[in-house]
Amino acid sequence: MNSMRTIAALSVMAVSSFAMADGTTDRVYGRMIQANEKAMQEYAIANGKNPPEVVHYRYGMKLDIEKVVHRTSTDGSCDVMPAQMTYEDSNGNLTTLEYLAAGTSCPSKS
Repeated sequence: MNSMRTIAALSVMAVSSFAMADGTTDRVYGRMIQANEKAMQEYAIANGKNPPEVVHYRYGMKLDIEKVVHRTSTDGSCDVMPAQMTYEDSNGNLTTLEYLAAGTSCPSKS
């Protein structure tokens, strides 16, 4: 679990440094997704599992989620953005689900 936290922390630091260096949100999201996919491949290798297959969410999909391994953050924006969740299914296989999510850093209106 410590290696997972280390990988997650490194991913967050990498994403935040890209966000500061490049103001284009599409590039930032793309780099965030790439960093997550690389971290999840490293997680798979460290845990003796096959690297996760990336699946794009479709409405109504049947999902077999036994354990959530990692989710990308939606903190840094108020826009709709691509996000990923990597999970283990009931057979222990890793899958990365890619979907669109609303950002959670929206200013509150009084």
